[in-house]
Amino acid sequence: MAHNHAYAAIDLGAESGRVVKGILKDGTFHLEEISRFPNGMVPIGGHFHWNLIRLYEAVVEALKKCAQSGMPIESIGVDSWGVDFVLLAGDESPMGLPVAYRDSRTDGMMETLFKRIPSEKIYEKTGIAFMKFNSIYQLLALAEQKSEALKNAAHFLMIPDYFHYLFTGRMTNEYTEASTSQGVNLKTQTWDTDIFKAIGVSMDILHPLIKPGTRIGPIREHLQALTGLGPVPVIAPGTHDTASAVAAVPAEGKNWAYISSGTWSLMGMEADSPVSSSRAFEYNFTNEGGVFNTIRFLKNIMGLWLVQRCRAAFNKQIDYGTLAQMAGQAPAFVSLIDPDWDAFMNPPSMTEAIADFCRKTGQPVPASEGAYVRCCLESLAMQYRLVLRQLCEIYNTTIEKLHIVGGGCQNILLNQLAADATGTTVIAGPVEATVIGNIAVQAIGLGHIASLAEARKIIRNSFEVQTYTPKKTAAWDTPFERFMKLKKA
Repeated sequence: MAHNHAYAAIDLGAESGRVVKGILKDGTFHLEEISRFPNGMVPIGGHFHWNLIRLYEAVVEALKKCAQSGMPIESIGVDSWGVDFVLLAGDESPMGLPVAYRDSRTDGMMETLFKRIPSEKIYEKTGIAFMKFNSIYQLLALAEQKSEALKNAAHFLMIPDYFHYLFTGRMTNEYTEASTSQGVNLKTQTWDTDIFKAIGVSMDILHPLIKPGTRIGPIREHLQALTGLGPVPVIAPGTHDTASAVAAVPAEGKNWAYISSGTWSLMGMEADSPVSSSRAFEYNFTNEGGVFNTIRFLKNIMGLWLVQRCRAAFNKQIDYGTLAQMAGQAPAFVSLIDPDWDAFMNPPSMTEAIADFCRKTGQPVPASEGAYVRCCLESLAMQYRLVLRQLCEIYNTTIEKLHIVGGGCQNILLNQLAADATGTTVIAGPVEATVIGNIAVQAIGLGHIASLAEARKIIRNSFEVQTYTPKKTAAWDTPFERFMKLKKA
């Protein structure tokens, strides 16, 4: 392994984006944040859209700064959230701004598809959990609406694929991101013919799937001149942000689980092969693509979105650290919610949605900002306890360590609640897991690191983690029984 290499990770999240320069030096990773910029859904014409033009402008400006920031970068890779996509015409022009997954256009689409192909068959084929915003339900909504954009589309690119195309002029569909669509066959790891026939969408718009670590091509000549970077190659990371985050989990051996904690909490295990058993189907676990022949067997949990939207509803400039302190001072186990209740997906007011749930289930409405946040965090920890039990049941194993990575691992209260609720040692960190995993896969793709195991060893040597030991787990038993009844309400 050579000593000094630099890479640019472009991480596009639903709330913000950033460009980070990662340097591999003497067996350790070092991060330099080049730029951070806001993102968010834009309401236009009754639908929520993503403003990719604004994001592209921000990324290009950041790449200019990369060229001026010392050691030259050797590759670029983009990761983003899952399921959303861009349709392009035959002349490769985008057919409008993409619609965001929290939009209501997919309401009822799962039920429509199940009339054409049973849910059990879809799960057997794809191994992907049923979430109403999965790409196939978005495409079905367009087909049902007889969308002109879909009718005239020549290309289907998911969000990171589209940015890779903007950079290189080459169209690809990357496997980890594509797997979130629920349109990829579990066994062949290619697009599934029966699924696309059932939703009435031509497979001609799709591209063959590439794997993480693939060299897509150099950036376009005009971008070379504009940014000053030269012919830097684009290397596909795990383009789904969770795939990159899981790649950066600093774990060793077996018997560990992870939570990629942020807007969503993605909780699961890294597996060598998928599990599409009847129990996995019943519990609605997903088998998403991982990096380097791994499967992310996980459960989507409505994560810190709950707190983010409560904060917005408070109409006060309270930082997240202060909110966590206020929650820590609030009484325990007063009100609990089902984090995955459908009304929490994108309500006009999260606090009103939580109050409605509490009234509906005969619980006190939270009486303060701290009480609202405590309600959210304790309910998330309850869900972690449930999902961990389901994982242990499906795999007939015991989980000894729970790794929490990503921005949410900075929430000290939630980390301790997770340890207490699950009775499992929590290891929190690294915070920047997504960009670290992105960078690590680029390094492997360029041959600078030999394997994922070696990359994780480097990550363990590069970033500090915090350990949380379970306390008074038995105190969660009775509230957990309440929580389970709420999930059936």
